[in-house]
Amino acid sequence: MLYRFREAQAAELGLGTRADRRPKMASACKSLRDCERWRGEILREISRKVSKIQDAGLTDYEVRDLNDEINKLLREKRHWENQIIALGGANYRRNVAMLDDDGKEVPGTKGYKYFGRAKDLPGVRELFQSRKNEEEEENKVFSYYKKYMNQGPEYYGDLDEIDGKLLAFEREAEEEDWEEAYINLREVLGLPSDTPIPKIPRPESTARTAISEPDRPPTSTKRKAGTEDEDVDMDAGEDSKKAKTTAATTATSGLAAAPDTDTARLHALTAAAYMPFLEVEHLMPPKLPTHEEMESVLLGLRKKALVEEYFGEAS
Repeated sequence: MLYRFREAQAAELGLGTRADRRPKMASACKSLRDCERWRGEILREISRKVSKIQDAGLTDYEVRDLNDEINKLLREKRHWENQIIALGGANYRRNVAMLDDDGKEVPGTKGYKYFGRAKDLPGVRELFQSRKNEEEEENKVFSYYKKYMNQGPEYYGDLDEIDGKLLAFEREAEEEDWEEAYINLREVLGLPSDTPIPKIPRPESTARTAISEPDRPPTSTKRKAGTEDEDVDMDAGEDSKKAKTTAATTATSGLAAAPDTDTARLHALTAAAYMPFLEVEHLMPPKLPTHEEMESVLLGLRKKALVEEYFGEAS
């Protein structure tokens, strides 16, 4: 009974017999079951040493030695996990960063780690304090620029022309600048003062001209139909021109019925007059998403990423 007790105690402490000792090279073990067993043994050793490093009676030298041993066991554990993956076992190496309440990565989670009283050692305390100061400075800068982030289309002035007040103000300013520039040019050229000031060429006049162009009688180079093929071509041309004229008339009546239509819809109607197979909604500029819609999309993507990270991809 004493022998069995000593054997169980040695196995728990990771000592074991010479024949049952853990191999130094993980790649030398070709049994998946043994790899899982040695990995579990390393985890138990790490747990015991992490509990021991919390002891307040240890000196700084003992704390440093224990912390070094824990990091050495962690490296060995990674070797066994790689061997388990190579043998077709489970993947224990999920590289998941440890985050705090603010979503920041906890210092000391990559590379060399510090456990328990090792964080309070003289050289390590300043290291963590400097990292904390850097994070506080970054948070201050981020909080300052946060008010300029994730703004909607109204922040960039994309909705200023909806009410029409800005367009009216800009139109008045353009007319004043036009009159002032024409008066200066008239004085430079020596023109008489009673010369009328021409109007500003605006896009609306161009659009109206483009709409009214299909109403003109079309000119055709084929006046004489000498053969049957020419008669067919002339009939097809007349049908297409009639369709264009009908579409243009419909667009013009739509403009007359809605005098308050904005410029974008006016251009869309003009283009639809020449392309009857497209609708006016297809030619309108795309609608920008609102701030709430953008937040909902980003929140959904973040939830999906968290579910895939902790539960894997859905089969």
